[in-house]
Amino acid sequence: METGHAEPALGHMRDDDAEGLIALWHAAGLVRPWNDPRADIALARRGPHSSILVLRDQSGLAGSVMVGHDGHRGWIYYLAVRPDLLRRGLGRRLATAAEDWLAARGVPKLMLMVRPENAGVRGFYAALGYLDEPRIVFSKRLDQA
Repeated sequence: METGHAEPALGHMRDDDAEGLIALWHAAGLVRPWNDPRADIALARRGPHSSILVLRDQSGLAGSVMVGHDGHRGWIYYLAVRPDLLRRGLGRRLATAAEDWLAARGVPKLMLMVRPENAGVRGFYAALGYLDEPRIVFSKRLDQA
């Protein structure tokens, strides 16, 4: 009997998933030195306006997506699939789960940010029907003195 090909189960992050999520995000190249993934997890789990959805298989976490809304628009972050499971539709499944989570809360539009040099990810989202809406994004670090 062949193993490893069962459809991963979709659910919400559990308390004991934090280290596995951080490892997944590192493996997917999503963590940057200026981001604290533990703080991001804690913030996403703080209230009812965000969640972290995960896919689990017999090996552990197969994928994740952080989803939330700010009262105006929905956002997704940290959409990641374990590298050994790429190109099996799991990223699409996670994106759809995030869309469904937002739609169930009446959020009319989903936004996400992709670094301009990340052509592969840009193509992934374009194939899912996302539009490139040119914007200038301003930011300010509030966690630095």
